[in-house]
Parts: sequence; structure tokens; C-alpha cells
Amino acid sequence: MRLNCLVEPLRIYLRHYKSVTSKPATSKQSRKLGISYDHGQNSEEDWIEKYMLFSNPNSAAKEIMMRDVRVIEDFLNEEEEKSLHEEVEPHMRRLRYEFDHWDDAIHGYRETERLHWNPQNTGILQRVRDVAFPPGTPQLSLVHVLDLAEDGVIKPHIDSVRFCGNTIAGLSLLSDSVMRLVHEKDKAQVVDILLKRRSLYIMKNTARYEFTHEILGNVYSKFGDRIIPRERRISVICRNEPDDNIVN
Repeated sequence: MRLNCLVEPLRIYLRHYKSVTSKPATSKQSRKLGISYDHGQNSEEDWIEKYMLFSNPNSAAKEIMMRDVRVIEDFLNEEEEKSLHEEVEPHMRRLRYEFDHWDDAIHGYRETERLHWNPQNTGILQRVRDVAFPPGTPQLSLVHVLDLAEDGVIKPHIDSVRFCGNTIAGLSLLSDSVMRLVHEKDKAQVVDILLKRRSLYIMKNTARYEFTHEILGNVYSKFGDRIIPRERRISVICRNEPDDNIVN
């Protein structure tokens, strides 16, 4: 199952907007966030032990996740989370939760794409872009906002490369959750990722295109032996532009 980045085909619509190019993060910002663009050079692996569980720790999946996935805890503080939530909530409240997604991949969701943000939230999203995308990367101006109900689920899927690029960066608002990745051909390679409230996850390349990913529903929301209660969750997602030379 391949999805157009969880949004119905909007290629023509998207092209009406000018894509943004991220500004490079300053060295001060990079030190504060504790992350570099070259994830493979990071010496600290404690975050992997804290936020990832592997069905087979000796499989190739661990090396892939170290290279292609990053989770930053407390990327937002409470005030920043509140600011983002308060800006999207009036629009979301006017929508109803959908249970019949066009590709049967999401149940219990509302979504929108937003171009204009207030100054505080513009700064937050620029910080996401600075951390997630190397300098000069062409990015989609529209930010995807996905509101998942407490009883909603995102089923296993692989994003299409036609409508967004090789990297997505998502902020988790309102609730902890568990994202599960399963290798498309080797189902024994399973990775559970703990996405804590106010964290940022960055996922790119092989992790996106050779592994299905899903958000576990409340009944199955566990991280190892630990139950992770899933409440309503809003994700705010930045993406880069698709590469027209890649087809899947």
C-alpha cells in the first residue's frame, strides 16, 4: 500500500505555491538541539535504546534506523505545543473525523494543509526545517496537519515519492504514540519507535521506502511491555519537494 504522503493527490494544487528553501541552522542552534545533519556521525546512541525496539537487534534494521531516523525528545516546550494547537484547532473543529479514507489507510482522522502561520509558530516550523533538512533543500511550503482521534489508527503503508520528497519531519502534539515500521519484504524486521508528546521525529530514505509505517491504535499501543495510552494526537509535518526522477 503506497500513499501520497497521507494526502489525496494534490500535485497541481501544490505547484501553485512557491516552495521554500530552508536556511542553514546556526552552530549554536545545532548544539542546543544536539543533532547534526549527518546522523551517522552521531556518537550518542542512548536515544536509540530509549526510543526504539527491534524484533531482531542483530538485523540490518538497526543500522538503517541509526542512519535514517531520528527522535528528539522535548523539541517543543509546553507553550510552543499550546501555540501550535491553538492555531490549528479552530479549523480542525469545523471538520468531522473521517473513517473511510480513500486508500483505506487511516481511520478516525481529520487533516488539512496550512501555508500561513502566526509569527511564533512560523519560527517553530523554521526550527524544524533547519534541523530536518540540509541547507538548500527545496521544501514544500504547505505544512501537513493530521488530527488522529483517540480511537483512530494509521494502518501500515509506504509513502509515494510522487507527492513529497525523501524526508518527513513530524511534531507530535497532545499524546504519546508508537510508530511501527516493518520491512516490506522481510516481515521479521520490525521496529517500534516511541514518539513522545512534544517530540520531533525525522524519517528519510530507506526507512520510508522499504519499511511500512503505522501509528498503533489504542488497543495495541505498547512499547515493549509498557502500555502507551493513545489519546487524540495531532501531527504537524514538514516535507521536502519530490524528486521527479524517482518513481515508485
